[in-house]
Amino acid sequence: MKFVAFERAKQGTGASRRLRNSGRTPGIVFGGTAEPTAIELDHNALWFALQKEAFHASLLEMEFNGKTESVLLRDVQYHPFKQLVLHVDFQRVDEKTRLHKKVPLHFINAENSPAVKIDKCVVNHVMNELEVECLAMNLPEHIDVDLSEATKGTAIHVGDLKLAKGIKAVTHGKKNMTVVTFNAPAVSDDAAPAAAAE
Repeated sequence: MKFVAFERAKQGTGASRRLRNSGRTPGIVFGGTAEPTAIELDHNALWFALQKEAFHASLLEMEFNGKTESVLLRDVQYHPFKQLVLHVDFQRVDEKTRLHKKVPLHFINAENSPAVKIDKCVVNHVMNELEVECLAMNLPEHIDVDLSEATKGTAIHVGDLKLAKGIKAVTHGKKNMTVVTFNAPAVSDDAAPAAAAE
């Protein structure tokens, strides 16, 4: 995804407030060999970009002063109750940058799995994202979790996921964490009291 950033001349609380009142959002870009740079972005364009999953989890192209840099979204500060972004942080990355980043999981083919198709199991997503370690340029927008072979009473674990070459799951010492389970449907108890009443 691509976005445009502009140089921010004035800094400080008052300047940031005036910037927000004019429809802009203050931010900063750090990392790489360059010094941290104060930037500003169009608030509405940023707000709509932030609604997209890919803006949070993938490599972004930032157009700034006529050049394009690869960056990652690192932090967003929202207003407590208004639809307002107060501040945003980006990190510069290149082909040598290694990083840890949480990537969303996309669950696919549930409707084709024997667990759902035959046994009417309930699919329980234990995890919705997975932290990975990789080179910035290899960062996936999402990881597919294929449920097509799942059967009743089974589970899919982190070790079962097919990760692309160079991408490693970060589990913080936890062994083979559960990603998704398939639970048998709950049996209704309505039939028993009705039979007893007769």
